[in-house]
This record gives sequence, C-alpha cells and structure tokens, in this order.
Amino acid sequence: MSNVNAEGGSSFTALGLSAELQSAAAARGLLAPTPIQVAAIPAVLAGHDVLALAATGSGKTAAFALPILQFQSRAQAQAQQRLQDADRTSPRKTVVLVLVPTRELAAQVAEVIQGLADTAEPSLKLAALFGGISINPQMMFLRGGADVVVATPGRLLDLVGKNALRLGDVRLLVLDEADRLLDDGFADELARVVSLLPEDRQTLMCSATFPPAVRALAQGLLREPLQFDVRADKTELEGKAPLIVQRAICVDTAQRTPLLRHLMTQEKWPQVLVFVATTYGSELVASKLCAAGLNAAPFHGELSQGARTQILRDFKSGELVVLIATDLAARGIDIHELPVVLNYDLARSPVDHVHRIGRTGRAGAAGQALSFVSASTEAHFRLIEKRQGYRVTREFVVGFEPKEKVPMQPNTGGIKGKRPSKKDKLRALAAAVARH
Repeated sequence: MSNVNAEGGSSFTALGLSAELQSAAAARGLLAPTPIQVAAIPAVLAGHDVLALAATGSGKTAAFALPILQFQSRAQAQAQQRLQDADRTSPRKTVVLVLVPTRELAAQVAEVIQGLADTAEPSLKLAALFGGISINPQMMFLRGGADVVVATPGRLLDLVGKNALRLGDVRLLVLDEADRLLDDGFADELARVVSLLPEDRQTLMCSATFPPAVRALAQGLLREPLQFDVRADKTELEGKAPLIVQRAICVDTAQRTPLLRHLMTQEKWPQVLVFVATTYGSELVASKLCAAGLNAAPFHGELSQGARTQILRDFKSGELVVLIATDLAARGIDIHELPVVLNYDLARSPVDHVHRIGRTGRAGAAGQALSFVSASTEAHFRLIEKRQGYRVTREFVVGFEPKEKVPMQPNTGGIKGKRPSKKDKLRALAAAVARH
C-alpha cells in the first residue's frame, strides 16, 4: 500500500478535471482544491484504488464526487455509442455505488454529487437510497435504472432482494466513513453487498480514523491502492493553535444542564450541537432547555425521517439554536461554520469522539469542542485523551465546581476474559468482508 503526502496550493485545472466540472465546482464555491482533493482526484481519474484518510470537513466528499462524475460521464458516453438507436431507451446501468452508514450522510453526499452534476451532459440519474421512509417510491424511481447510487447497506440489500436494482455493472465503489461502516450491524451487510459486485471494479475508501478493522478491510478490498493521509492539521504540525480548540469542564452529573444554560448566556454561543448518549437523554435535555426559554430540539433515531429532515433544516438555517443529538448526528451533518460542539455525555469511544468534534472547525473555520467531565467519567476521558494523543486542560466554572470525587481505580491485573471484545468482533467481520 503506497503512502503519499498531499499538499494544497494546486488548482482544479491541474487535477485533470474537465472544463465542465471545473465550472461546476466554481459554481458550488469550490475555488481551490483542499489537500485531500489535490491528492485523490488525479489518482481516481488514473484508475487507482485509493484509501483516503481525512478529517471531517476536509473536502473528501468533493474529492470523490468530482472524479465520480467524470468517470460516469465517460462510461455513459461510451455505452451510448455502443447502443443502436432502437436500444437507447434501455434501462440505465448503475456504474457507481457509494456506500454510507447513515441516512443523513446519504442525503448529504447525494446533494453534493447532484449539485455538481446539474449541468452535466449526458444528464445524470442519481438515486439516494436509505431507510426510515417507504421503500415503494424508491422502487418506482429505480424503474429505468440509475447511473449513480448513494445508499446505506441495509436499504440497498432490501432493494436488490426485490429485484429493483442490479449491482453487476458497478465499475466504481466508494466506501465513505469506512470506519462507521464496520460498526456492529453494518459489517455483515457490507460483506453481502461486496459479494454482489464485479471483482474488477475500482474501489475508493474514505475514513477519518484508521483502526485495525479498517486496515483489514482495506487490505482485503483494495488492489495496490494509493494511500493519502491528510488528517494531521498543518497548523498543529507547525506548533500553531489548532482550528478546533478542545476544552474539558469538570462538573457533577446533576449540574450539567444548568451549566449548559449558563454557558449559553455567559459565552454568547449563537448555536451549539450537544451530544448525549441516549434517546431519552436527548428528549429530556431538550425539554429542560425549552422550559428555560432556549430554542432547542432533540435529534435521534426514533424520530421519523421527515421530522429529522425538518429539524436539520431549522438548525442549518439558524432558526434552531440548540440541537440535542445522539451519535446518529456524528456522521453526515455538515453545518456551515458551526461554532461549538458539546459532549454532554462523553462519546463511547475515541473514534466516536473524533467524529463528534469534527462537526465544528470544518473547511478551515475555527470551532470549539467542549466535554463535560464528571468524577465518574474522568477515567474514560483520560482514555480518549490517550488515544488521540492530546491532553485537554481541565476547567472549573465558578458556581459549578464539582463536589463528587474521582473514584480510585482498582488494579484487576488486566486479565482478559475468554469472550471476544468488540475489537475482536470487528476484526473478524472485516476479515469476512475481505474474503468476498
């Protein structure tokens, strides 16, 4: 697996994109390519398999969307040349498949690709396929085929099972948020999807983290890939302040909501995305903030797709000030210049912490990522710090000083049980994917 360092400073003209796509990028406000775009676009256009390791907000969606459109346009033009006039009404063949872990990310990626393709010739038919809504309209839309499909694995398999879609003509596969695709409940579905695809396809993988399970998946799916790692922010390497400023505030568990209200007033946050651990917590915190006069709303998986879409629309427009979300929102939400992310409950893992705080500080904008740390969660936050290699100074807010004491950690000897850990399960699932 080749490793390539990427630097900015290039232009879309130098990356090999068509003049049409350069104009489309400019119309979407993409005036200069980001480092991951500089690295990945020429490699994809040249036909290489690619592993792109890039932080959220780095421009990775456009890094694969632009070459996808050039790839699809070329494939469609060649196919039309081969067809006789009488066959020009034949169903479109799906030549590009983008797999994503969440509904919100599917909608976002589809929006980016469609926006770049609005002026494309030949015209593009793109299908965004995900659960939470009726499958029947998606089956109707797929009559006549689709050129590009952006889908969550579960809904994609449902549609394949109903013969609404064929994957035998896919020439380019993209796995976006590959680390999340290997979470429990996704990896087995991913293996089933891969088994339906041609072996001689081109494959791209994008991930913000690179745990062992993702390494195993890359080794099994990618053929002599080029690897680009642009996760390290250049300002950090030069000893300057990072774009995302992390803060940790020590507070007792029962005082977190009053402290949140205090910080909203004291620090004059125009908007904040608050992460909680459960659906119940999302509803409870949102109701308490609303009772205190703040414009807040819960956001979790038990809401209907229509409700989730409307809440995100209100938050993106600025009408909604506080969004109280479960980790569902850690992937696929792109809020322009979101100033603050707050971990009301700590993330379950360092990987989830990375994705949470990546909702701010996007596309070169500065942002704050705060974490509430209680006596009972101090040890877990230390683990997050250790894994990300970054120590966060503890803060205390006057009037909210914690009274609880950090418990002593007993020395259990570190004996590992016989039951497989989550890491063991993920490695096994990645190996299953690689075998297909």
